[in-house]
Amino acid sequence: MMPAPSDANVYGDVFGGWIMAQVDIAGSLPATRRANGRVATISVNSFVFKNPVFVGDLLSFYADIVKVGNTSITVNVEVYAERNRLQACTVKVTEATLTYVATDSDRKPRKVPPIETLIS
Repeated sequence: MMPAPSDANVYGDVFGGWIMAQVDIAGSLPATRRANGRVATISVNSFVFKNPVFVGDLLSFYADIVKVGNTSITVNVEVYAERNRLQACTVKVTEATLTYVATDSDRKPRKVPPIETLIS
């Protein structure tokens, strides 16, 4: 994903809120797969901006499940920016841990299914 000028301030630094939204989307993907359905973000446990993100950076998001509870799934997300693509400079820009809760059609918490039921 590449941030656009509208995602940045007048100095070309991408807004932290824009990055947070993208991290939330990235984290929700493995949570949704593991929950086998709808999830909702219930907490941002940690969020660290390690380096600035600039317009023109090519961002890569890596999300891994780190814990599964009765109704919750905790995901760690790391974000890397590829800068100066001709010189292939890549830097870690953000790391975050978010917790999602599996929800039913009424948006009430539901149990995360056992992993065996997802495989068969």
